Amino acid sequence: MADCALDRVTLAMVSLAANIAANHPKKGLCQLERLRSYGVPEEQIDVVVDIARHLRDEAGQMLDHEFDTACAPAPAQEPITLASVAPPDGASCCSPTAKGNACC
Repeated sequence: MADCALDRVTLAMVSLAANIAANHPKKGLCQLERLRSYGVPEEQIDVVVDIARHLRDEAGQMLDHEFDTACAPAPAQEPITLASVAPPDGASCCSPTAKGNACC
């Protein structure tokens, strides 16, 4: 098990990102304090927070769009499928954050 364990900084960053992206009620504040206590530079924490917020917001926009489509008056629009939101061949699977950070 020790061979595949994440180091404490990586684990805290992943946990922080997951908490933010999932809109967890605890907001990842424990992980934020932990990262600061480990001496992780604020710039690195900011990138993690930026990417997590971008993914959370992007997911929300996609869900809103699908809901709006489903609630549209007749004639009903086609439901959103993975193919309809997938990027064209050769394009990136995600868009950069507002700050320009790549999320994949």
